[in-house]
Amino acid sequence: MITRPILDAARRPLGFGRIDLRPNLYDLVALAIVVGVGVAVIHGAREMRAPLMQLDITPVSLDPSLLPEYALRTTLRMFAAMGASLVFTFMVATLAAKSRRAELVIIPALDILQSVPVLGFLTFTVVFFLGLFPGSQMGAELAAIFAIFTAQAWNMAFSFYQSLRTVPRDLDEVARHFRLSPWLRFWRLEAPFATPGLVWNAMMSMSGSWFFVVASEAISVGDTKILLPGIGAWLALAIEHKDLKAIALAVFAIGVVILLYDQLVFRPIVAWADKFRAEQTAAQQRPRSWVYDLVRRTHLIRRLALPVSWLFEIVSEWIDRIKMPEQSSRLLKPSPETERTIDILWIALVLAATGYMLWLIIDYVSATLSFDDLRQAVTAGGLTLSRVIILIALASLIWVPIGVWIGPRPAVAQRVQPVAQFLAAFPANVLFPFVVVLIVTFKLNPNIWLSPLMILGTQWYILFNVIAGASAFPTDLREVSTIFRVRHWNWWRRVMLPGIFPYFVTGALTASGGSWNASIVAEVASWGDVKLHAAGLGAYIADATDAGDFPRVVLGVAVMSMFVVALNQLLWRPLYRFAEQRMRLN
Repeated sequence: MITRPILDAARRPLGFGRIDLRPNLYDLVALAIVVGVGVAVIHGAREMRAPLMQLDITPVSLDPSLLPEYALRTTLRMFAAMGASLVFTFMVATLAAKSRRAELVIIPALDILQSVPVLGFLTFTVVFFLGLFPGSQMGAELAAIFAIFTAQAWNMAFSFYQSLRTVPRDLDEVARHFRLSPWLRFWRLEAPFATPGLVWNAMMSMSGSWFFVVASEAISVGDTKILLPGIGAWLALAIEHKDLKAIALAVFAIGVVILLYDQLVFRPIVAWADKFRAEQTAAQQRPRSWVYDLVRRTHLIRRLALPVSWLFEIVSEWIDRIKMPEQSSRLLKPSPETERTIDILWIALVLAATGYMLWLIIDYVSATLSFDDLRQAVTAGGLTLSRVIILIALASLIWVPIGVWIGPRPAVAQRVQPVAQFLAAFPANVLFPFVVVLIVTFKLNPNIWLSPLMILGTQWYILFNVIAGASAFPTDLREVSTIFRVRHWNWWRRVMLPGIFPYFVTGALTASGGSWNASIVAEVASWGDVKLHAAGLGAYIADATDAGDFPRVVLGVAVMSMFVVALNQLLWRPLYRFAEQRMRLN
């Protein structure tokens, strides 16, 4: 018996049943939370529009009384970036999954974009956003939000794309049997099926963006130096002044912020998204959230939410009616020969555009740099590549078994969730004092001992995706394996690894791209006046960015993109295709 079918679950907005219109105590608590969050958002948004000169009049300081304000400003930037990332994911990932021609452009573009470091984006976007809002902090705020967006969006887009491409064939056949339109198919089947994985990847993206919050808020590009009020700027200032107490306060503030948005945002969403699991047997344990239960017990709040759900239904029906008549669709459908010709022309156009962009980059770089600079960048890229491969392999061996154990146990996942988010959000900059002192004191090799900082924030992509895959693994299949006594290595080889493989590929791919990005922070560690370098492409780009050497920044980013795209095409894309063809739940 299907207890929670995806198609039915998607039709029930927020799981609300019959609603009593009389307010109760739960309404008062929920209303207090909503009003408090609303006041904080309005206050933070107003501060973002202050004059840019205000940053010189009242610069960022290490006064503990200002830390709550800084925490609020950082959190608002991260959630603004999360909103933009969700819009980007639903539009771009869906287009890539639905259109073969769009996929030829979007997926390689995502490969390149996830390899471009945050500093690479800041180098060229700061001037643009400051020019849009001259004399206002809004320009610097948008530059910081965009930098955080680049640390969130690619992971979520890859997750949603992977889910859309691996929808079980039996659900696909049901949708075709009921002749669902493309919109209803997406809204009632594909989006709900992809929701559990997307939720876990959104949590990972949120936590992973803390890793780059220092670079986003302590903007340093050539002669442009901007410290935006936030925890990242606080950390940068504390590291500059060797203030261990201030660093400890920042870590505590990060932990409090993560705990708050885990309880108020992500844990309720995880509990809500559990109804979209594709299974025929109900799990014995389900995720719980006191906020989700609180909202379900309210009367007035649920009554106020009904018009919103009705509006969604009306818009959904309106979009569903805007479709091409069946006869016109058949008339406009091109023949196979025309289809092949269009594909050839499209590929030629894409190759021509790519070649033109490469020519522009080469022309810009070659004006000031030589072949020796290219050789230096490629050699540095090879060193970073070796670190990435070794660290991803080690992280997979550690976190795949742990994620498989956590996923089917919602009670354990609830306890692990905030801890994992905090560890994933732990900025590598916080460890710089200890790492630098350790390396200097014992005269260690920075090329080896700075390397773990690269995987510090990105290994969690693997853990979160494996947890998402294990938690979405159908309970009935797990019970069948128990009945037939499939154990030990056979259980891993025939049951669990095939079930989580698409999720693992997504996690490993994004962890790989994130490690390249993290090399900018990890290969250059400083503590006061002491600065250590590990030979690699991350250090190459970081030094060029700090010096305002734009040709070397472009060269470093281009070489990094080349390495990432080559690795994705030779390793991760074949694994993606294998997962789509052989590892789908049918």
